[in-house]
Amino acid sequence: MAVELDVFVGNTTIMDEEVYQLWLDGYTVNDAVKVRMEGGVLEECEASADVLLSDTMDQYRTFQMCERLLHSPAKLANQLLFQIPPHRQAILIERYYAFDDAFVREVLGKKLSKGTKKDLDDISAKTSVTLKSCRRQFDNFKRVFKVVEELKGPLVENIRQHFLLSDSLARDYAAIVFFANNRFETGKRKLQYLTFQDFAFCAGQLINNWTVGAVDNMVEDMDVDLDKEFLQELKELKILITDKDLLDQHKSLVCTALRGKTKAFNEMEANFKNLSRGLVNIAAKLTNTKDVRDFFIDLVEKFIEPCRSDRWTAADMRLYLTHYTNSAHILDTFKHQVVWDRYMGVIKSCIFKMYHD
Repeated sequence: MAVELDVFVGNTTIMDEEVYQLWLDGYTVNDAVKVRMEGGVLEECEASADVLLSDTMDQYRTFQMCERLLHSPAKLANQLLFQIPPHRQAILIERYYAFDDAFVREVLGKKLSKGTKKDLDDISAKTSVTLKSCRRQFDNFKRVFKVVEELKGPLVENIRQHFLLSDSLARDYAAIVFFANNRFETGKRKLQYLTFQDFAFCAGQLINNWTVGAVDNMVEDMDVDLDKEFLQELKELKILITDKDLLDQHKSLVCTALRGKTKAFNEMEANFKNLSRGLVNIAAKLTNTKDVRDFFIDLVEKFIEPCRSDRWTAADMRLYLTHYTNSAHILDTFKHQVVWDRYMGVIKSCIFKMYHD
């Protein structure tokens, strides 16, 4: 009785990047074969459909065997089972930890727990990302979160070193960890226009300026926890809106600087007090966990929406916030310049990034 066997013999592990991507995207072997056939691989390689199926199955098996190593990328370099050149290892790791913006946008700021994992079916249907891929991405977020939680030192650097990711991907993961730790609200309807990259940029600003790590770079959780002492000091800024003379003086300085420089001047002058109250009240409430969570929704409701309804351009926004921040330095009785600059530096950057359609 004749038995047919498919045998692959070799030393260097052969990995087709296209097939790897199909595996990462959650395609079954048969679906992956279909995609490869439609891409014209049979004509290119002069192979039969059976050979293509065997090759795809073989590659899928290799990826599955590699997967546990990819969970701790440093192990990939130190194992002898798969002969994978270093540049190829880097591609495997980077692609394995890459994620879909549509998917991350749905889980950003949520607790990386079983509860959220149960929602992956719905997220998969909503984003058209396969359930298998959603699970991989979610588990990656959770794995990175758990590892860096225990480490001292800068967050981005820790992620880069432990997971061997590129600088930009490590920064994205730092944003995901930071949002999961502080549970920022990102799902409200008013925030739907913001992309993951908008939030990731803001996370970078907050990490670099408002966390414990911004003042002491060798403490635990230094880049995930906001600096409580700083948040307490922000309450001092309330004098800018509770002291009537100071509020009037601030308005006068800003309006003098803005007059004749923008078409939105009348609206800026009329709304100055409301806008200033909005920004200062956000600062004063950040000692409460709930208000920290609502940070982005507050920025949109208290500042971005009123300016948008008055038709400010991005240039108007830049002009206004620059003079608004700088004018506080000229106020004689205002003594909290350092805290003010640390606060407004981040607020300005975040608003500039978030002020779009």
